[in-house]
Order: sequence, then structure tokens, then C-alpha cells
Amino acid sequence: MVDSLPVQFALLDAAMRRIPVLAGANPSSAIRLGGLTNVNYRISNNGEEFVIRIPGVGTSEYINRKAEQVAAYSAATAGVNAEVLFFDVTDGLMLTRFVANSVTMTPDRFKDLGAVARAGHALHDLHSKASKFSGDFKLFPAIDEYRELLQRKNAPLPDGYEMMQNRIDATRTALESRRFEMVPSHCDPLCENFLDTGERMYIIDFEYSGNNDPMWDIGDLSVEGGFTEQQDKVLVGAYFGSSVTNTELGRMVAYKAMCDVLWSLWGMVQHANNNPVEDFWAYANGRFARCRELMLRPNYNEHLDNI
Repeated sequence: MVDSLPVQFALLDAAMRRIPVLAGANPSSAIRLGGLTNVNYRISNNGEEFVIRIPGVGTSEYINRKAEQVAAYSAATAGVNAEVLFFDVTDGLMLTRFVANSVTMTPDRFKDLGAVARAGHALHDLHSKASKFSGDFKLFPAIDEYRELLQRKNAPLPDGYEMMQNRIDATRTALESRRFEMVPSHCDPLCENFLDTGERMYIIDFEYSGNNDPMWDIGDLSVEGGFTEQQDKVLVGAYFGSSVTNTELGRMVAYKAMCDVLWSLWGMVQHANNNPVEDFWAYANGRFARCRELMLRPNYNEHLDNI
């Protein structure tokens, strides 16, 4: 096993004992996988391969596990998520079937425009084929919640946040002034949440999902992948089958900024929780710096006007 620390082994062994399909499986054969807030392992049993997700410390503060369960099963039924075999809503322990012959996507792997197109098709399938999720993703209440959580922890905001508050408020006003169709959405489309077989793209990890404006997932993936204008055109073309309208483009750009606002605050929460997986101080401030650069562009307000 990659992570052989006794505590980690004990946690994995205890988690496996709760899942019937893993009866008799040997925890010492598990392979540690990636993950920012949870602990994930690939494990074999009776000739089949699975992924077990052990929820991270503190995640219950901000993740609705019942809502995640509904979303995970719905997305799997739509053929977008990996098959879900076990889910415990009390803490989020989950077992999924391992997606064979797939690679975990990265910004570098998304330089393949075919992969970008497959991601666009997968997002379209999620938005159009999955049954409604149990809750809505509410962007600005989520931002407010993270700010309040940071305040309760007496933790700082990202560098320069107060200086950009007026532009954040202007974006909020523009987006909240219109009603958009709410569809089942991933809401956290990190590149690493996409698994590519070369023929089909899967989307995994529905912790932050909810019914949402579909342009959020499009804009967020573009940001996470550091997409170029050409990649954006391929993504939008695969999703819509046509060019994007000015209104859709305006929302996409606004969500690019707001996803960095949201996840920079989330990063500061991880820093406050002493999450050791990554330097979340640098993560949060790096994301907010990118957001600030976008909102200060001369044409940003024009995009808001088009919403």
C-alpha cells in the first residue's frame, strides 16, 4: 500500500469493513489515489476493481452528504459518473466502480482538443440527462457561508479581497438580476474530476453539486484547465453544437471570476483547518490574484452588461 502509516491503515481497514462488497478484501493491497480533502484508494476484490472514498476531516462543516448521494446516483444513471456501489450519508463513505482504461485529466492533458470536446459532451449529458438533484447550488450564499466560516475561525480573507468587493458585488447584481434555467450541475469541475478513456469522458466527485446555471460548469472548467480561446471554442462548440451567444459568454466570463472567488475562500477554509494536502494559503491567494486580473480587464463590465 502506498500510504503504510498505521493510522491510515486502520482508517482504511475500518472503512472497508463497513462495505459488504469488500468483504474479504486485503487493505494492504490498496493503492492511494489523489484528492484534496478526502482520502481515496483503488482496491481489488474477487477480480473486480473499486475506488473507496474516505471523507476528510472537517468536510461535514460544509458538505451535504444526502444531497451528494442523490447527485452521485443520478449522474451515474445518466452515464456520466462512475457506478456508485455504496454510499453512507452519515459521513460520506463511498465506493464506486473503478473506470478501466482511463486517465485522470490535468490541464496538460486537456491540451488535446479531442479531450476538451469529450468534456463538453459529458457536461451536456449531465445537464440534459441526469434527473434533478435534491438541492440548488447557490453561488453567493455559498460565498457568504465561507466568509462567515472564516470569520468564526478568525481567519483572513485572500489578499486584496476587500479592494475587489465592489466588483464582486457588481457581478452578483448582474447575475441575480436574471433567472436562468437550473439543471443538474457538477459545480466543481476540476480537471482531476474528469476521467478520459479516449472515447468517453466520465465526471466524478459530486460533493459540491446542485442544480445550477449550466454556464457555471463551462466557465469553471475553463478556469481550472487554464483554457485558451481555442480550447474555449471547442468546449462551447461541443456543448452547444453551435457558437455561444453574447449572453451565454457574459455568464461564462462572470462565472470564471466568481468560481475563483468561491474557491479562494474555500482554500482559506482549508488553510484554517490545517489541511496538510497542499499549501492552501498559496492556492487561495493564487486563485484570487487570477480573479482580480480578470475583473480588472477593460471589457469585464461589458460582459456583465450582456448578461
